Amino acid sequence: MESGERLPPEVAEQTEVPRAATTGTLFGVGMGPGEPDYLTMRAMRVLERAPVLVHFCKKGRRGNARTIADAVLAAEPGREYPLVYPYTTELHPEHPDYVAALAAFYDDASARLADHLGAGRDVAILSEGDPFFYGSFMHLWRRLKDRFPVEVVPGVTGMSGCWTRAGTPITWGDDVLTVLPATLPHAALVERLRATDAAVLMKLGRHLPKVRAALAEAGVLERAVYVERGTMAGERVIALKDKPDDVAPYFSMVLLPGEGRRP
Repeated sequence: MESGERLPPEVAEQTEVPRAATTGTLFGVGMGPGEPDYLTMRAMRVLERAPVLVHFCKKGRRGNARTIADAVLAAEPGREYPLVYPYTTELHPEHPDYVAALAAFYDDASARLADHLGAGRDVAILSEGDPFFYGSFMHLWRRLKDRFPVEVVPGVTGMSGCWTRAGTPITWGDDVLTVLPATLPHAALVERLRATDAAVLMKLGRHLPKVRAALAEAGVLERAVYVERGTMAGERVIALKDKPDDVAPYFSMVLLPGEGRRP
């Protein structure tokens, strides 16, 4: 065939190189502990460019991860995609109705986000702290990671923000740090507190009286520091033994600093 001469259509179709389908990327964006200045540069770039911004929230409220982004993002309804939890604290996490409702919630959310990703749109899921540390993002990641490209943007964890604002080094020398959900039974908390050098107790809420009692039984209450809304507006830091009540909002935790080797 001479230069410039075209192939017959039926031959051209047979020789055309197939194009790979282009999908969007699923981003898990660590939003840090609350202070917008702690956002990473990579997180900022993803937030600025992603056409779909997803955040988890309670019915009738904006999610805290989205609130952190207010400092760097204008409200853009066309990009916003809130995911409203069916339950938060109404039922115990191990209640069958809670488990079933959350599983259905994550299944439905994953299907809807898959439509965006399949259409070639990047999806950024805003995650308080770090996406891979007790984050709701992980439940969507598990359902979508084998179907679409994924990038996780690490963030400053809430516990890191809290011990920094409390001015409390959490580990020294060879100290072992244990992270404990306050939802554990009293006896389990006591056992683990006795076996570790330093600890962070998360998910306080109504469990604060149990945590206080476990720390006392383990003989470490004197070292415990209570931090409420660390790095956020309304931040409060106080020795747990001096806290006069057992009220603890969602964004609170107890720190048990280590006392290890100090040259």
